[in-house]
Amino acid sequence: GLRLLRVNMPEHPARLTQVTCYTLASDPTICVKILNASLACCTLELQSAISNGEFVESDDESCDSQVTVLVVAGTVTDALVPSVMQLIQAHPGAKVMSFGACATSGGPYWDSPPVSKGIDQFVDVHTYVAGCPPRPEAFIQAVRELAQIGTQA
Repeated sequence: GLRLLRVNMPEHPARLTQVTCYTLASDPTICVKILNASLACCTLELQSAISNGEFVESDDESCDSQVTVLVVAGTVTDALVPSVMQLIQAHPGAKVMSFGACATSGGPYWDSPPVSKGIDQFVDVHTYVAGCPPRPEAFIQAVRELAQIGTQA
């Protein structure tokens, strides 16, 4: 029979709950807090997008009134869903971004039994960044759009 492996994670693992504030170099009025749910290979693409020079790390005080973006990057397996949901619940009001084909639809692993068919089955997703891998420019554009939505709310 099929057995699911449940991952027992600490209540608030520091690696998964670290929120980093960034301003955009091209538009310093845009300040976002980014929380990265690093699940698979899209994490490397996400880190590349963040470190390309467009995102400038800033202090928490300058981002207090801005939007928090929780990026789900990579393959979401059934075993990881509880941990991702715990992370989302720990940051109420965060805008969820589905980053890459795997987070959005299961990607090339869509027909594998333990792979979810997208994080949007479990939580409302505010924006999708398509691709395998997604382009850094697409991530930057999605952050801009979420920041604009956050300032309008």
